[in-house]
This record gives sequence, C-alpha cells and structure tokens, in this order.
Amino acid sequence: MSRIRKLSRRQAIRLGATTVGGLALSGFLTDPMLAMAGPADGSRPEIGYFERFGVDPGVIREALQVALASGGGHADLYFQHRITNSYALEDGDVNRAGCGIELGMGVRVLKGDQTGYGFTENLSKEGIVRAARTAAAIARDAARGGPGSLHLSAGGPSRYPMARPWLDVSSADRLKLLNTLNERFFKEDKRIRKVTVQFMDQTCALLLADSAGRLVEDLQPLTSLVVFCVAEQKGRREQVRYRLSGRAGLEFYTPARIDRVVKEAVARTVVLFDAVPAPAGEMPVVLAAGSSGILLHEAIGHGMEADFNRKGISIYADKIGKPVARPFVSIVDDATAPGARGSINVDDEGTVAGRTVLVEDGILTSYLHDLVSARHYKLDPTGNGRRESYRFPPVPRMRSTYMEPGPHKRDEIIASVKRGIYCSTFTNGQVRIGAGDFTFYVQNGCLIENGKLTRPIKDVNIIGNGPEVLQRIDMVADDLLIEEEGWTCGKAGQSVPVSQGLPTVRVGALTVGGRS
Repeated sequence: MSRIRKLSRRQAIRLGATTVGGLALSGFLTDPMLAMAGPADGSRPEIGYFERFGVDPGVIREALQVALASGGGHADLYFQHRITNSYALEDGDVNRAGCGIELGMGVRVLKGDQTGYGFTENLSKEGIVRAARTAAAIARDAARGGPGSLHLSAGGPSRYPMARPWLDVSSADRLKLLNTLNERFFKEDKRIRKVTVQFMDQTCALLLADSAGRLVEDLQPLTSLVVFCVAEQKGRREQVRYRLSGRAGLEFYTPARIDRVVKEAVARTVVLFDAVPAPAGEMPVVLAAGSSGILLHEAIGHGMEADFNRKGISIYADKIGKPVARPFVSIVDDATAPGARGSINVDDEGTVAGRTVLVEDGILTSYLHDLVSARHYKLDPTGNGRRESYRFPPVPRMRSTYMEPGPHKRDEIIASVKRGIYCSTFTNGQVRIGAGDFTFYVQNGCLIENGKLTRPIKDVNIIGNGPEVLQRIDMVADDLLIEEEGWTCGKAGQSVPVSQGLPTVRVGALTVGGRS
C-alpha cells in the first residue's frame, strides 16, 4: 500500500498554527498543553503531523490492541483535521464569512460483515482508547493482538498539487476574487439584476492506521464556487445556478476559468427568456456532454456500489459478467484525474484510489468496493471506501464516474432525432437507489426538430429507470467531458464530494414531463 503525501515541515507548521489558534479562540481547545504535544513536524517519521496532538506510535498500537481485544478481525483508526473557510457575497457586499474547524478520530472494528464504530474529539490517550473500546463492543470472540510494528507506506500518487495552498491565502485575496466575479457579471449583460456568490475553501489532513501495521497520510485541498445569477427582461425574471469545484489552491481560479463562469452563467440565464414549454410524453432524449453525467451517477452508479449488491438491494446484484448495455457503452469510476473534485489519492480506508471499470463493452465487470464488501466477494478493495468525516465509518461511494467515448459524433446523434429534446444542464432530482427509478429537472435544454437544435425549453422533467435507460442508450459520441461544476453525493446520512462526466449520448426513448 502506498503512502500518499507526507506533510512538509512548512505545511505542518502552517496547518497546525492556523488550527490551534482557531480552536483556542473558539473555545474548543480545553487543554492548553495540546498545542505543545509535539514538535511542528513530528519527532517521529511514522506519524508526522498528528503527533502535535499527542498521537504517537505507542498510542496507536494501544488503541488498535484495545479495538481487537474482543475478537474483531480488523481494526483501523482515522484521524482528521479539517479547516473550512466560507464567504458569501450578495448585493455587492460580503455579508457572511466563517471558519469551521474539525479535529477528531474514529475507530472501526470489523467482525465479518459487522462493523463496530466509535469516535471522539478528545485526542488524548484516554479519549482514543475509550473510542476503541466502544468500537470493540460489537466483537465478542477470542481476543486478538494489535500490530507489532507500524510502517509508513511510501511512493503513492499526488493528484492535487497546489501552487497557492489555502493556508497561504489571505482573506483579502479571497475577497478580491468574489468582488471580481461580482463586477464581471454586471458588466457582461445589462439585464443582470442580482448576483450571489458562495465561496468555500478547505484543507484537510488525514492519518490512517490499521491492525496490519499500515500508516497512510494525505493532505486534501478542496474549493468550490456557487453563483446564483438573476436577470430581468420586460418585467420577467429568470435565475440560474452555476457551480465550480476542484481539488486545488487559489491558482484554480484562473482568468480563463473566471471568464467561463461569468459567460456560461449569464448565457444559461438569459436564454430562458426565449424558452418555450417542452413537449410531454415518451421520445428520444439527447444528453449533452459533461454535466448530464449526474444521471449516470444517480440513476446507475449507486446501483453499482457493492454494499447495495451484497445486501441484494440493487438490480445489478446478479449481473456481474452479464450485458447491461450496448457493446459500445463502457462506464468507469476514476479517482486519478488531477485536481478533479472527485479525485483522491487514497480512500478513507487507506487504499490507493485508482480507476475501476464498472461496465466494459456493455458487460458489467465490477462493483465499487470498500474493505467490507471486498472481503465478502473475496476481492481486493477498489479504493471506494469513503466517509464524510471521522464521525462516520466508510461505505462504498463513487469518486468521479463517467462513460467513456463511443463511436458516434455529436452532430450525427442530433441529426438522428426527428422530434425530441436535448438536455444541457440539470438541477435537482430524486432517485430510488437500488431500483434506479429517477426524476430530474432540466435547467437548460433545447427542442430537437428534424435533426436540428431549435428553441430553448424550460420547466422540463425527465423520468425513467436507470438500468432501463442504460439499455436504451443507442448512440454514444466521442466527446467525453468531465464536468467541473461538481456535486455532493449523499448516502447513509453522509455527504462526500464527487465528479461525473458523459459524452453526448442518445437515449432511444425516455419519458419527458413537459407542458405541451
């Protein structure tokens, strides 16, 4: 197993100083000696950053021994330290700003398919051991010992290099970004009446240790931008939401990217003034490259998460090795794209996160596995064990899910439709995980009439069943686009950042909920 990114002395000093100061000011740091528990870069190479909070190899070994004392087959510890800054600009002013700090650890004990879990915000030896004892309560067989030694894995990927880490960015730099966006929107089109910008940046340090003696460290950045753009024409108002996200520092917001945010958000808003109601009924639907991938994620991807299949909930539970789509359809869940919102170096079990082929040439080849499901199926985990924070145990989750390019051309696909709709962007939707029944609201789209894109449409829902839609995809273009807007995926009461993508595809028949 590969260790991902050892925090440099400079990174550790900055992250620790920022957080300890913030904790003290917020009243969360009850023990003033905690900030002095270890040197800035850790006195032992096995632990690194978290030793400043009193976490050392001895504490880890004892906690793992306690976790296994009641007979569990596997135990792991997950330490997390996360700093989140958020700002909101509305009516030209920044009216909200905040800093959130999380520091804690979780202990998981596995006994077969059962999971015992405990967590604490008290990183003293007593707090960590108490959490381990709580997690151990699920296992009541003969006791097992913990790891004899700990070894730091080495030589893994680095998928989110930062030129300007958020710990080096001042509030003034963040405010400048927000004000620049606000000004640009009003200059872009005289019909713009209101702009709301919501900004977030995050720095998260992780340390994972398990009963095999493995130690894995990672430093994960994340940033997101959400813009609500309101335009008015002849007394009528339209609004669109545009999102942007990635694992990067301030350098993510290049002039070209800011320009794209402004132009795309404004274009998506003002086009609605010319939009007409969509037709209703069953018809061919063309899904645009990029953000249409949310349908792939919600209606199909969840059904390929191994826990749903292990429990017999998913329609794909007996489909491994069987055709689920046309031979030119392949689907991948990928953690390797540099800087993508859904990319990770390691999952939250310490497994190096790579590229998992779910459907290859129409055949279902794999599920998305965490450690529990992989043991059940007698396979290696795929690096899809993810969790929202130290308060939760990991479960199989997607990272960046997309369909690979196919043999057709975008214009060829559009030209093949006599009467249908073209869906560009989506907002909310509802999905019944397992069966895959869904409904999604189309934010932007067009009519397709006699093989051409004609009038923009609005107030459109598409309704269907994910597995059936997968089988009805009869054309796939070669223009795969991994969208950068980013989504947050909810499952088992947890939320994690994900990405998705899609080439232009045609669904031969799909129910459209329109008004005409």
